[in-house]
Amino acid sequence: MLNQKRQLLRGFTLIELLVVIGIIGVLIAMLLPAVQSAREAARSTDCKNRVRQLALATHLHHDALGYFPPARYESRPDADPADQCGLETPTWLARVMPYIEQSSLGEKWDYSMPWHEHPEEVRTVVPDIFLCPSRRSGTRPIGTRNLRTTVSGGGGTLPCGCPVGPRPINVTLDIEGALSDYAGNHGDLTPGATGAPTDFYFGGNGTGVIISVRPKCKEGKAIAPSDRVRMASVSDGTSNTLLFGEKFVSHVGLGQFPEDSPAYDGDHLPASCRLAGPGLRLANGPSDVLADMFSFGSWHPAGVHFALVDGSVRMFSPDTDTKILGSLANRRDSRVVELEH
Repeated sequence: MLNQKRQLLRGFTLIELLVVIGIIGVLIAMLLPAVQSAREAARSTDCKNRVRQLALATHLHHDALGYFPPARYESRPDADPADQCGLETPTWLARVMPYIEQSSLGEKWDYSMPWHEHPEEVRTVVPDIFLCPSRRSGTRPIGTRNLRTTVSGGGGTLPCGCPVGPRPINVTLDIEGALSDYAGNHGDLTPGATGAPTDFYFGGNGTGVIISVRPKCKEGKAIAPSDRVRMASVSDGTSNTLLFGEKFVSHVGLGQFPEDSPAYDGDHLPASCRLAGPGLRLANGPSDVLADMFSFGSWHPAGVHFALVDGSVRMFSPDTDTKILGSLANRRDSRVVELEH
């Protein structure tokens, strides 16, 4: 009888069991942030590698054609009617297809034809290299662009102030297209956006490297870029000028026009490009309410990945001074920023 009582006394009480469970819970809670941090570090490294590969693709484009891929065709409003063509044609992300092991897909793109007139199986392809694992890991994101007639078919403006070309009165289209997490450096906000032909979003006016260009037109079709940004055009130095980077997309704007427009949409500049500098800082995470559709930004806690023109990749803190960003975004402002290595 005494031995039975001793055996009973050796068991756990309910309080002891709860204490053990509590300790295990605390240990798990302490370990979870470390696991999440390790996963984010892996995703950030993967993102950096994708940026590097995409930078290599732009260099191969430059080697093959003698200039960096233009962001899109965009005539100036004061151009001769014969030189106004190329509206809504594909962006630079379609032009790099042959250099990211997507040659067969690249052959299906016609750069003189509106992006939305290409077959669905062409415009909805999302190469892995276009996506940041921290934002869209394991997904094939498709966005929708609404191409409805504006101002009785006579054009209009987007929220950015950018003009919308006129369309026939009977056009009402919802077009699907692949999304991307990377955007070309179109430059800083100079020379402004006042509705003048010199505005930054018109062809040849961007101060960056992957910019809107004026088209050479033949029988109403854009056959080649009139403006070409070459290595020699980057007078501030290839190691001191941004090539492209991660674009800001908020939690609520993910997959939504105009913030997250299909990447091949050459009608909507923020679909494939961003700007930086005074008046346009880097977004401080996906919940930044002060950032807009022209901001660079990422979902990495540590900062935003950028490729520089020399092909190197760097991460910049959201707290980076906007004057420094403006100098890095402008390829020719004669203000050289020496970056620490």
